[in-house]
Amino acid sequence: MEIPLGGAAQRWALVLVSLATAAILISQAGIRWRADHLLDSQKLDRMERGAALVPGDADAWDRLGRLRQWDFVHPDLSGAIGDYQKAVEKDPRSAHFWMDLAGAYESAGDDARAQDAFAHAKAVYPASGEVAFHYGNFLLRQQQYAAAFEQLREAIHADPTFLPLAISRTWRATEDVDQLLGEVLPPNADAYLQAVDFFASTGQAEPALEVWQRLVALRQPFGLQRSFSLLEELIHEDRADDASRVWREALAAAGLPHDDPPNHSAIWNGDFANNFGNGGLDWRWNDLLGATPSFDAAPSGGAGRSLRLDFSGGSNLELVQPAEWVPVEPGHGYHFHALMRTEGITTESGVAISIVDPKHSGAVNVATESLTGTHPWAPFELDLTTGPETYFLVVRLLRSPSRLFDNKLAGTVWVADVALLPSAAPVEQASR
Repeated sequence: MEIPLGGAAQRWALVLVSLATAAILISQAGIRWRADHLLDSQKLDRMERGAALVPGDADAWDRLGRLRQWDFVHPDLSGAIGDYQKAVEKDPRSAHFWMDLAGAYESAGDDARAQDAFAHAKAVYPASGEVAFHYGNFLLRQQQYAAAFEQLREAIHADPTFLPLAISRTWRATEDVDQLLGEVLPPNADAYLQAVDFFASTGQAEPALEVWQRLVALRQPFGLQRSFSLLEELIHEDRADDASRVWREALAAAGLPHDDPPNHSAIWNGDFANNFGNGGLDWRWNDLLGATPSFDAAPSGGAGRSLRLDFSGGSNLELVQPAEWVPVEPGHGYHFHALMRTEGITTESGVAISIVDPKHSGAVNVATESLTGTHPWAPFELDLTTGPETYFLVVRLLRSPSRLFDNKLAGTVWVADVALLPSAAPVEQASR
């Protein structure tokens, strides 16, 4: 659009209008900058002046309300409620402002108005997982469980990242596994496994096992590693029978072989047919400078593989791995068997296989002969009796650091056919 500027008067009029408009915009920008500067100060008196400069800015009132409410020295809950009310008055379409107001009402003990404010937030943003989660938590605190569960289900559906918090808050309010699984969590393996992780992390094996059994009943596959948190807690609590059962069920869910080891050995993967599981009741290995594990054929072409451990000769290693937690019966006799071979193992401190009860000092602590130099394949046997409170043993490769000047460990050790076989009957004098 073209504006005719035929005369000087018209041109001057346009200039004056432009200058006036610019002055207004500059003034407004200055006020906005001044208000933001004051609101960012986190000082109550300055923030009050900032909010007064922009009385129609809902966010300014909400920020001021939060400062009043959460001032740990001089909290002003009544003033905060007033600020939040101004915020929702200026912008009633903000679920965030309504939730701040709801939280302040609840802190003030006005549960009815708090619930009304949460309902407004929900009406404004019905698809929000955050709104549903916070509303559901409020309803839990009010013991309105049916309504709370509905909101938490909606929160998880809208935003699955709320699932761990929904588990912990529901359990804290109800301590009821049936309600947690039946009315809050979706019936899928990931949700149930997150519940298992929560209970395991808080040292609660019983509800964890309840969830685990419901998980197994779903018949949905999941990775073996997802069972490790529960197995760690069962090991911690000396629940050997439960650990054995959970381990078999976890292997089955992962699509892995889960039949008992040959000869009813208590050691899983003793033939090293599978790579280290690095958790649960399988072999564990943490990367160690100067030692490299791999696998070779089994001796004499037998089944499975042999574990090969190469030492680089660069360090004086302390070796306590690979290691496996093995569930056993207390007060019971066991026979250990393994094959070992070495080539060029240096220093006077060689490599052995150790079996120990790490939880009960002196209950079980035995080891094979420590091998140095070069030895062909040979069997190594040990007989042991578990203590009256021994429910787990740790089987591991062991090498103590050398005390010699020339102490760097080099060479190779092979291990195969590792088994721990129970005797026919428990030792009579031992009690469970």
